[in-house]
Amino acid sequence: MYLVTVLGNLLIILAVGSDSHLDTLMYFFLSNLSLPDIGFTSATVPKMIEEMQSHSRVIYHGDCLTQMSFFVLFACKDDMILTVMAYDWFVAICHPLNYPGIMNPHLCVLLVLVPFFLSLLDSQLHNLIVLQFICFKNVEISNFFSDPFQCLNLACSDSDINNIYIYLDSTIFGFLRISGILLCYYTIVFPILRIPSSDGNYKAFSTCGSRLAVVCLFYGTGIGVYLTSAVSSSPRNEVVASAMYAVVVTPLLNPFICSLKNRDIQSALWKLHSRTV
Repeated sequence: MYLVTVLGNLLIILAVGSDSHLDTLMYFFLSNLSLPDIGFTSATVPKMIEEMQSHSRVIYHGDCLTQMSFFVLFACKDDMILTVMAYDWFVAICHPLNYPGIMNPHLCVLLVLVPFFLSLLDSQLHNLIVLQFICFKNVEISNFFSDPFQCLNLACSDSDINNIYIYLDSTIFGFLRISGILLCYYTIVFPILRIPSSDGNYKAFSTCGSRLAVVCLFYGTGIGVYLTSAVSSSPRNEVVASAMYAVVVTPLLNPFICSLKNRDIQSALWKLHSRTV
């Protein structure tokens, strides 16, 4: 699954980069979604594979912080790029005549760089909170990666304030982003229904449905992880939910739902294959 995830997302990046017909904002944002998908799963799966092969479940403190930092960084970047894609699609459908002026190259670069720096800041804030603690009541993390919430819960000192901060951070930023995404897609529905061409109507709904499916998978599995950890006391259930979120659903299915079923992407991949042969 890890190899398929990396290969699928790399194929999207190669297809977009090699075909001039895909030099549009939609495919630009899709390729930028593939990069955090690769990083998101690469932050956790290689270490898990190493543990399975070596039969060792040890991770050093520095490695734990590094893994947690990259996990938060790429998860936030993935989340923000989905929000940017929703806004891009909203402008394209609801303001088609003003689209070139609104989505100018400078704004597009900002829409990619700003999420990266905000995600980097968020990941470092999580690390700084964990670094405050030097004593831990337990050294076992009941998961296959360094989950920030579980690391905080292992601290000997009272970490309620820090837990509240992290929950507020996740709730506020997550809620604002998903609210913006759903509002964009809700606003898009009515202009799509007014498209006179049935082919155009179908294509618009297909693209909108694919992106909305990715959003639902990302947020649905993510919320499921934390609801499972809050409701269930079984570590096994938490691990299964985390695996669905970090390995199986989001990074693996994103390229297939969003891009690899797209005829333009398939055509670009076929041209790339023909040139290589």
